[in-house]
Formats: sequence, structure tokens, C-alpha cells
Amino acid sequence: MYRSNNIAARIFERQIHRPPPGTSFHRARQFYENLVPSYTIYDVECPDYSFRKFTEDGQYLITFSRNHQELIVYRPAWMSYSCSGEDCDAHDLPLKAKKFESFFNQLYSVPLASSNELICKDFFLYMESNQFGLFATSTAQVHDAPATGGAIQGVPSIEKITFHLLRLEDGFTLDKKVFHNDFINLAHSMGVYLYDDLLAIVSLRYQTIHILQIRDTGNLVDVRAIGEFCREDDELFLNSSAQASSAYSCTAISENSKQNETPANNNEDNSNNNVVVPHNSFLSGIKQRLLSFIFQGIWNEEADETLRVHRLKKMFYFHFHDYVDLIIWKVSRNADHHPAFFAVYNMELAEFVAFYQNSAEELYFLFEQFADHFHTPTNNSLHMNFISSHSNNVHAFEQLTCMKNKSSSFSQASCFYVNSQLPHCDLFGGVFVKKTLVSLPFTCQSQSPSPYFDQSLFRFDEKLISATDRHRQSTDHPIKFISRRQPKIPKFKIKPGPEAGSLDARTKKISSFLFHPILPLVISIQQTMFFQSPVVNIHFRR
Repeated sequence: MYRSNNIAARIFERQIHRPPPGTSFHRARQFYENLVPSYTIYDVECPDYSFRKFTEDGQYLITFSRNHQELIVYRPAWMSYSCSGEDCDAHDLPLKAKKFESFFNQLYSVPLASSNELICKDFFLYMESNQFGLFATSTAQVHDAPATGGAIQGVPSIEKITFHLLRLEDGFTLDKKVFHNDFINLAHSMGVYLYDDLLAIVSLRYQTIHILQIRDTGNLVDVRAIGEFCREDDELFLNSSAQASSAYSCTAISENSKQNETPANNNEDNSNNNVVVPHNSFLSGIKQRLLSFIFQGIWNEEADETLRVHRLKKMFYFHFHDYVDLIIWKVSRNADHHPAFFAVYNMELAEFVAFYQNSAEELYFLFEQFADHFHTPTNNSLHMNFISSHSNNVHAFEQLTCMKNKSSSFSQASCFYVNSQLPHCDLFGGVFVKKTLVSLPFTCQSQSPSPYFDQSLFRFDEKLISATDRHRQSTDHPIKFISRRQPKIPKFKIKPGPEAGSLDARTKKISSFLFHPILPLVISIQQTMFFQSPVVNIHFRR
């Protein structure tokens, strides 16, 4: 640990002291305690674009036009200007330096959406190894679309969803993948997950997980589809069985017709008109595997045959239709009458390995101890390996433990009687477990790798700002980032909105923050719910 807060002393100490093995990156990140965004330019003059995010390597800033038709990509560039005099820090910045173009250079602007499509402004995935960007465009939703062709009743339909794979260096479109009359949750990339070169797309309308591979050449290649079929030869096996069954049925009908043939029914108009071909009412392959896994798990819990049958009736057959009605969803949707479940599926072996309810203490324990395994950052990304969680950061773990203890204390105080019997208490805090597990499974690339969100370096109010890519309720007070080593010293402040504050305190405002993953550079965007022009501030180290 560095003893001095002076950056020059820290550099000299780094020259004469070697860090312990495996800690060189962590020691280097401690320099960010001195390199903070200490200056703010309020209400920057900038294009009227929708700002999405910085890429994980900090090379690009992704923005969209307000009509959601064009993609505009910038490259961050540090502001530079000359100053004549001795005390340059006391002088105000020149007007030219306060413009958006002083910090970012536009690389290109390319149209993505057609006339009847719009860019999904909340969707963007970045493949750092090849600097590819994945974008999505779609037509309007149809909420009352009929459930045809195996679709799920009640799920909206989108006539056309297009995924665009672009080379961010020059904006060239490498490949496209189109889905027709389907529904994919594109908000905050919930329905799509990218791991290395494998892309998983969840079709909510047809309950199918499409696995694609992104080749180095920029091609989107279909690998498999998990849903109706789980293995590659499932469709071939079922089709051959159906053909054999159809041939047997035709043979039986033909023999029966010959035995009962009479002059009256020898007319061609009356032959086989009442024959009904049986309809295939099988459940999907993944649903059958899920039911088999649940049944096998309950079966193995009891050794006694009588108790086993009783437990199956209570735990499986009584809830059978609830299990059948479950749908695949990226993020669990909790409701009082429809509890959420989490399933772990091995797509290589085509089998389920775990099934949990959203209040399972076992799953919470795994999440508490091994939270980093639920994020699964790509192997090629160095920046995403330093995101703070309660399994790799003692301060985050203390915060989680404090919230857990408060929830348990409240649950113990909220005991209630059932049928005038003994009081029932939620000693573990089941409500807290549900609230904690509601974020699973994590959305891909949803957290900023900025070192200013490293909880071993800084402390901040997570109700106002956090590494998670979400809009926050705005406040007129600045957000303080306080040093962990010196708890009484605020290192820097981030204030969204106008410098003098909002004139109308009753107007609801939301803010979003774009932190550069490497540089001391932050963009804050404050907007109201009445379609007014947003207030863009740039926070940087002067």
C-alpha cells in the first residue's frame, strides 16, 4: 500500500519497490486515487444524439440519432489548449475547449434501420477481440398477435428483428441475422448473451434459444437451436418415427377397408373422408427434459415407496401444469402468484443439472460465495476482470451482509400466527433472498469496468450511481466519491444537470452516466420525462 497521496511520490515508490506476485494490476489501479475527474463542463454544446456507452476497451463511444435510424461512432480524444501566463489552472477554459468536439472525434455515421424499422437504443454488444459491434433494429410490436405455429399465447410479436454485425473501425456491415414474427427482449440486451465468440439469442415467442458463432471473418453462423429439439439428431429421429407411424396407420386403414368393402361404399367420394390424422401434442424437447429432471429429483429424495408416491403427488403432479406453463425468460419476473425458477442447462449433454426456486437458500449461498462465476466475462477482456462484487471485494461483502442482517431482523420482528398455532417467522430472510436473486441471470456487458467503481478504492452511494448500466433518479446534489484509505476526504464529485440546479424541483428527472473504462472521463446526461433537450455534462481531469 502506498503511504503518500502525492502522485510523484507514488511513482518514485513504484520504482524502488516491487509489488507482491499477482498484484501488479491492483497496485497500478491505485493510481486512480490521484487521477480523478476533478473538473466539470456544464451543459456542453453537443449534437442531439442518444448516448449509449463506451466500449470495454475505451476505443469507441457509441451514439444513435434521435430518430433511431443512424449509428454515429466517436473516438475519445483528450482536450488540449494553450495558455499564456503563470497560473493556468486559475484561468477559465476557452469557449472552443468547452465543446463536445474537443473531447471526441467523429469516425463515421452509417444508417442501420430501414424506413419501418428503428434502432433499439438500449441494445449493444461489443466483441473486443475483433472490435466487432452487434446492434439490433426492429419494427413495432403487435401486442394482440395470434399464437400460431407453436408460439406462446400472450407474448407480443415483432414482424422483423434484425441483428447487424459491424466492424467498428470503419462501420462496415459484416453480416445480418433476421427473425420474422418473433419476440426477443432487446431492452438492456436481456434476451441476448455474448460469451467469447458464441452468441445466445432467446426467442420468447417460440421458446427457443438460438446459438450462433461469430467467426473472425465477421460471419454469423447458426450452431444449434435449443427448444423444440435439444440434440442435433432429435428432429431426424422424431420425423422417422412419425413416418413409420404414418405408414403403419395407412396399412391398418387399408386392410380394414378391404375387409369391410361393400358396393355401397365403393364410391371414391365416400372413401376415407372420416379418417382423422392424430395431431402431435408433444411438449418441446427442453420442457420434457426439465420435467424429467424435476421428477427424478423428487424420486431420489425418498427411499420408501409409499412416501415417494405421496411426495410425487404433492410436489410434482399437483404442480405439473405450473411446470408445463413455465417459459424461458432472460431475467426472472416475480409476482405473488407466479414464482420464478432458475434452471442450469448443459447444452453439450442436453440435460438439466440444477433447478431452483427464486427463494432457494442453496442458490443464494452459491451466489454469495461465487458471484464472479455468474458474470462470466469473456476470456479476452482484461478490463472486465476488475468489476467489484461481494465475492472478490470485502467492502461489497460487508454491505451485502449488513443488508442481509437488516432484512433478517425485520423478518424476525414480523412473525405471524396461522390458524392460532405457533408463530411463523422468516428467520433467513426469504424476501431478501428473492430481492438478491432477482438480478439473475446477469445481463451481458451490463456493468462498467471503470476503476472509479472499484469499491476497494472509492465509496459512493449506490442508490444514486453504480457500475450497472441503468438510469437513476436524478438529484440536484453532487454525488461524492470518497477515498477508502481516507474516509473523510471526498476525492471528486459528479453533479448531473445544470450547474445552478433545476428551476422546477417538482419535475421528475433521470440521469445516466458513461464512465470511460481507462481515462478520468465521465459523461453525465440528465433528462426529464417531457421530451426536453437533455443536459450533458463532461467531467474530466484538468
